[in-house]
Amino acid sequence: MLVGLGIDSLSEKVYRSMLANPEEGVRDLAARHGTDEEEICRALARLSELSLIRPTDSSDIGYCPVAPRLAMELLLARQQARLAEEQSRVEASRAAAAELIAEYAAVGVSTSATDHLAGVDEIRRRLAQLGQAAESEVMTFAPGGAHRAEDLAASREPNADLLRRRIRMRTIYLDSVRNHQPMVEHVTWLHEMGGEVRTVPSLPTRLIIIDRKQAILPTRLSDARSGADLVESEGNVAALCALFDTTWAAATPFGCQPAPDPCGLPRQEAEVLQFLANGLTDEAIAKKFGVSSRTVRRVAAELMDRLGARSRFEAGVRAVQQGLLPAER
Repeated sequence: MLVGLGIDSLSEKVYRSMLANPEEGVRDLAARHGTDEEEICRALARLSELSLIRPTDSSDIGYCPVAPRLAMELLLARQQARLAEEQSRVEASRAAAAELIAEYAAVGVSTSATDHLAGVDEIRRRLAQLGQAAESEVMTFAPGGAHRAEDLAASREPNADLLRRRIRMRTIYLDSVRNHQPMVEHVTWLHEMGGEVRTVPSLPTRLIIIDRKQAILPTRLSDARSGADLVESEGNVAALCALFDTTWAAATPFGCQPAPDPCGLPRQEAEVLQFLANGLTDEAIAKKFGVSSRTVRRVAAELMDRLGARSRFEAGVRAVQQGLLPAER
């Protein structure tokens, strides 16, 4: 029953037996569970490693069981730390994938499978053509925080045309747009028309994928309006679709509140912690979140307070100690 918490079946049985029959020794436990004494000793070593039993001189077996409440808290704490470490690895992999994609976009290599679009007018013209030709689905990363009201208004007719044609529209915005009334009204309108919207704390790049066959990426991440690349290579588009699908699965539907990370941290604080650990400045983090540097400093201060730290360095140390960051980076 406790395999999911890192304890094997025999060790769990031995622990339960020690709680119910504390006077039994190794030979008794072996007979009770139909195994040999060597297996019981290995189970005891495992339980000791997990801190579920402790040495004692008052027992023939040399150990006594830790109280169940404390034992379960220890197992849950270890599992939570493992989940946090795994989440950190997933985020690092996603960041690495995003970095590779961004590097490819920045290179702007001209091939038969890549068409360069120069300037915002050319980007808009090609997007209009692709939208009119779309047959099944349009997937979008929309970083940069809240959009201007006039830009939102201008996007409604093309979006409405897609949705009337029963084209599935999935868009991922930043969490920060939840606090911007024009964006809230726009997303509400999208939902009413049949569009799907989710949010995440940060996005790697601006991205639009049409029918899983074509994708548009900015040539320069620092200025998405200066130019873009239309990518049609099957392998590259498949990688971009995988990135979108992974991000979509982890994103929060707009009508729901973002859930905390596996360690209980608010999602924005968890990402701030990761970015600070990776050496990003407040300004760089603010750009990723689509918020002001002041907001990032406020979130960092709340994170330090939550961790009981007086400096960002101490916050990093405490985060490692609490399993919020891996000990080795």
